[in-house]
Amino acid sequence: MNQGLVLRLEGLVQLRGAWQQLRALSCRRACGAQWKPVQAPAHPVCPVLLHPQPWQRHTMGSRALAQSRHLATKEDTKKKKKKKVVLRGEVEIRQRMTIEELARAMGKDIEHIYEALLYTDVDLDSLEPDSILYGDHIKMIVQKSGMKYKSAKLKEEKERKNTDAVKPPADPAVLTPRPPVVTILGHVDHGKTTLLDSLRKTQVASMEAGGITQHIGAFLVHMPSGEKITFLDTPGHAAFSAMRARGTNVTDIVILVVAAEDGVMQQTIESIQHAKNAGVPLILAINKCDKPEADPEKVKKELLAHDVVCEEFGGDVQAVNISALKGENLMVLAEATVALAEMLELKADATGLVEGTVIEARKDRGKGPLTTAIIQRGTLRKGCVLVAGKTWAKVRLMFDENGKAVDAASPGIPVEIMGWKDVPSAGDEILEVESEQRAHEVVDWRTYAEQQEKLKKDVEVIEARQKEHRVEYEQKQQQLAHLTWRQRKAVLYKANKHQMFQRPTERREIDENTLSIIVKGDVDGSVEAILNILDSYDCEDECKLDIVHFGMGDISENDISLAESFNGVIYGFSVNANASVKKLADKKGIKIKLHNIIYKLVEDLKEELTSRLPPALVETTVGEASVLDTFSVTVGKNKIPVAGCRVQKGLLDRRMKFKLIRSGDVIWKGSLSSLKHHKNDVQVIKTGMDCGLSLDKNLEFSIGDEIVCYEEKEVQQTTSWDPGF
Repeated sequence: MNQGLVLRLEGLVQLRGAWQQLRALSCRRACGAQWKPVQAPAHPVCPVLLHPQPWQRHTMGSRALAQSRHLATKEDTKKKKKKKVVLRGEVEIRQRMTIEELARAMGKDIEHIYEALLYTDVDLDSLEPDSILYGDHIKMIVQKSGMKYKSAKLKEEKERKNTDAVKPPADPAVLTPRPPVVTILGHVDHGKTTLLDSLRKTQVASMEAGGITQHIGAFLVHMPSGEKITFLDTPGHAAFSAMRARGTNVTDIVILVVAAEDGVMQQTIESIQHAKNAGVPLILAINKCDKPEADPEKVKKELLAHDVVCEEFGGDVQAVNISALKGENLMVLAEATVALAEMLELKADATGLVEGTVIEARKDRGKGPLTTAIIQRGTLRKGCVLVAGKTWAKVRLMFDENGKAVDAASPGIPVEIMGWKDVPSAGDEILEVESEQRAHEVVDWRTYAEQQEKLKKDVEVIEARQKEHRVEYEQKQQQLAHLTWRQRKAVLYKANKHQMFQRPTERREIDENTLSIIVKGDVDGSVEAILNILDSYDCEDECKLDIVHFGMGDISENDISLAESFNGVIYGFSVNANASVKKLADKKGIKIKLHNIIYKLVEDLKEELTSRLPPALVETTVGEASVLDTFSVTVGKNKIPVAGCRVQKGLLDRRMKFKLIRSGDVIWKGSLSSLKHHKNDVQVIKTGMDCGLSLDKNLEFSIGDEIVCYEEKEVQQTTSWDPGF
């Protein structure tokens, strides 16, 4: 009994000692003073009953002690504020997080996140590390991982102030007359460029690839009477519809060129529609009237069906018969244009901030980004700071249509501008701003606004897709409703576990039947036209078309590397590839296809698509026979159905394939097990001969069945894509 009491007392002593050490440590942290233990006298009866205050403090002045305690407490408080307390197993989450961000916050790898998503309605095939997850799924993943979550405190983003450039209203008192901007529209090869060539006495048509205008040309023409007219020559080819629309939107008058021998064509109708949409008046120029087969009256009557009524039929459209090649009646056409411009009373403010429109944009190796623009307000000079789209420029040099440097450009004058930081898009509005700092503000705002708009659209697409997958998920759950929850989890796990061990890039199917292309063009409008053609591609079931990159400028080594990554083909339009780039492409086996005429590029693309298609099996009939009688023969213990046939056409060759047709339906395909003429085995039965045959399958014949002998040949398929020209 006494021994048990002693053991209990010893245990209490050890516990008391541990408690005293803990209390001493706590006191040190709280006060910051120096402490040391002092041995207290033992109790005379029981050594366990120690002195209740075994610690004594070194002697310190009360003032010094208070100061020491105060400083220590303040310093310790700062440390506590700086240190972020993170509880074990607690994850800080936001309403929207990418898979990569969530994995990092949880301290897990990405595969862990995919595994947790196996049992949800999320489509794993569409997920990438940068895919966005939303609140419900994020919380579920954290909980399934045995962790707790807490919401991160979000700073409320203040509504950003709109710092975009604005157009001040024009003062009517300072408006002065300006040259008219005239766009020449019409069908391809109806003589638009030849007409403009005759007006400005230069050889543009001979310089065009294939005699076809490939992008917009803007020219200022000085008339003998002293008048100035700015002409825009737009492409008539079907591929350049967007260019024609852009040219029409900045113009005052449209000259519609129609060939007298061809009449109204597809792009003629489209040009009329562009002019109507823009609300621009028309002048009809009936070209090639010097040809014997020319019929101007027929052209005028055909145009009546499209609401283009000439003056002689009671309408308001002037019609001029011309020959652009011989220069006949060109001054009559110019006078009609000047007369119409006077009626329109075209005026502009030449004193305010510059406004204009980008007609065409390109990147020059020596000059950098260049734009062809029409000035619509103000006077453009060197040093002006301009903004267009999401880029800006400090004007370094300006050139006219002949490449000569000019010092100023007033309203209605076309000019090429040098000094852009990046290539703007054709059709962008040009606005002058006060300084480079202001230009940065405008570009930053436009970039921000575009990002917000894109984010809004992305969220709508994601929500629609999530809704679609949720419906599919609920349907699957209903199909598994009769199972217990353990059985359901097991079924879902077995169905999706193979995706756990694949990386996102591996989960995406790499279809061999895919053509990846890179498109490079000389100017923005050319690239735009090519992309518009590619948008019409509708044969994804035959071969997928993937545009991995597009841009302006010559073919570069970066394009080669990108094409190698995607096993793609590079298409260049009016651009070049230097010797080192071609050598690198040959080394890596990359195709570079350069063209100067757009329809040849499209034909080349169609051939490349065709080459990616698998060969098709085509059946060629060799012979046909009809079943006249049926019977069976015994071979061992089996009865084999036999058909008595007569060859009606061609021949039956036992080495080829056969099919059995009954009432127009094919009910069997395969090979013959035997072919006999009388009682002899034969290889071939010709027209008019009788035979007996049996199939490699135990199938009953009927009188009147047809036996067709055929051979299969592989034939190269051709893409069914029709780009429209």
